[in-house]
Amino acid sequence: MSEMMKNTGLFALVGALILATGFLQSWNTALLILNMGLISAIMAIGVNLQWGFAGLFNIGVMGFVALGGLAAVLVAMPPTTEAWAAGGLGVIVGLLLGAATVVAAVLVVRRMPPGPLRVVVLIAVLVAGFFLYRAVFDPAVAAVEKVNPAGTGYLGGLGLPVLIAWPVGGLLAAGAAWLIGKTALGLRSDYLAIATLGIAEIIIAVLKNEDWLARGVKNVVGIPRPLPYEIDLQSDPGFVDRAAGFGLDPVTASTLYVKLGYSLLFLAVLLVVLWGAQMALKSPWGRMMRAIRDNEVASEAMGKDVTARHLQIFVLGSAICGVAGAMMTTLDGQLTPGTYQPLRFTFLIWVMVIVGGSGNNFGAVLGAMLIWFLWVQVEPIGLLLMQLITSGLPEGALKQHLVESAAHMRLFTMGLILLLVLRFSPRGLIPEK
Repeated sequence: MSEMMKNTGLFALVGALILATGFLQSWNTALLILNMGLISAIMAIGVNLQWGFAGLFNIGVMGFVALGGLAAVLVAMPPTTEAWAAGGLGVIVGLLLGAATVVAAVLVVRRMPPGPLRVVVLIAVLVAGFFLYRAVFDPAVAAVEKVNPAGTGYLGGLGLPVLIAWPVGGLLAAGAAWLIGKTALGLRSDYLAIATLGIAEIIIAVLKNEDWLARGVKNVVGIPRPLPYEIDLQSDPGFVDRAAGFGLDPVTASTLYVKLGYSLLFLAVLLVVLWGAQMALKSPWGRMMRAIRDNEVASEAMGKDVTARHLQIFVLGSAICGVAGAMMTTLDGQLTPGTYQPLRFTFLIWVMVIVGGSGNNFGAVLGAMLIWFLWVQVEPIGLLLMQLITSGLPEGALKQHLVESAAHMRLFTMGLILLLVLRFSPRGLIPEK
């Protein structure tokens, strides 16, 4: 069997699994799996650029995805005019003062000669800047958060179309990645992993606790959508007539219409990202990145700036994860910082890349679609199997414990698949060429 036929067969298998879900369960479920699979595939390509192209071990994917979600709020939600009037200017001035303090500290370190005087001046700048920043920022934040805290209590966004938030999410994640990369990319791979994980947790902590920014754990709901709401379609006589022509009731037809519209949008973004990643892989830049990955010492001896190239691809991969995060928040219609967990947004993405084939963009897409399908379907399938296995047991603690253990099928299955792939196909289902 040729490699092309094998790869085509693997993608056809995943497609058949999603189609089987539509026929055996519901097309709503099948389209939901497809949509989240497409978003996960974009995240997996971002991680694959960092790891597969450059060998950068980034386990802070969750943070960059969350920044993409924040972008959807900052761009698409309408501004809270009362909150802006109460303390918006103070918040902006406070943030500028904080940034100015950091810049002043950097200038002190760079311009003054080492010695006790530089230490004293640096401490004075940081302390004075900190107290000035808090004196302006804290009262403004308190004023903003007092404005209808049950419904708003934050500054809101720009009220622009939500599709603009997708590239903005990439820019936010890229900016954060640049700041991280300038400080952490000189570290060894294990220290880089720890640094990225810690910074991702800091990002999530900020989203949870800074209510003025995105309502914290109170969540932002009702984010504008690029597609019509189902209730609007159901009240449209033309749409109702067309749905009846297909033998569908308006509720089911409107749900399928919206989910299918998202599928087409997400597929278009995935194809653009995949095409760009493939062009990068085949370019001289891509060959240089893989050469650096395989032997940094030799690459440096050939005159390549390894740290600068690492920074480039770290920013690029993180930006792609940010775009995917904005897409996911758009699909959900809400930003819920409490749901950003390393298990879902870091570990699972890494499993997708490893199972699909590190260093192969098509492998990353295949791994994302397959792993996401299993992540959704394994638990209900495991529950059915456990109920079938325990059907002959008498009611009691043992049977209840076994049935409740089906909830762990997801983690068990992910670990089992990872072990099997590493044992029988260590380079992934579609290995790097």
